[in-house]
Amino acid sequence: MDTAPEPIVPGATNPLRWFGLDLACVVVFTIVGMVMHGSPAGEFVLTAWPFVLGLAIAWALPGVRSLPLILWPTGVIVWAVTTVVGLGLRAVTGGGVSGAFPFVTAGVLAVLILGWRGVLEIKERRHERQARYL
Repeated sequence: MDTAPEPIVPGATNPLRWFGLDLACVVVFTIVGMVMHGSPAGEFVLTAWPFVLGLAIAWALPGVRSLPLILWPTGVIVWAVTTVVGLGLRAVTGGGVSGAFPFVTAGVLAVLILGWRGVLEIKERRHERQARYL
């Protein structure tokens, strides 16, 4: 007896597209932080690399690549690994993690990395609800 194949989440077959969106979130986080603190543009790579490496480590996990669009657990894993690795690397390389910086970092990255996934989930739920009435 043949069974129907499992449905594929739209867009999950191209994880690089979604990695790029997460990378854009890290870039936006870095640029906004640098502007708010008056950092020179030449320090962009120095400021961004710990979080970009954290993001790459998160995306190296097979579960993240196979289900990149879901908020839980994928989005939370990507956010947590990016934040923890980024802050950890800043701490050991002298980049500074004092005061409210870790909390602001965690909050802003949560809004960005979890936010776009949340929007997609809301749209999908709305679409499913509408489909029930057709």
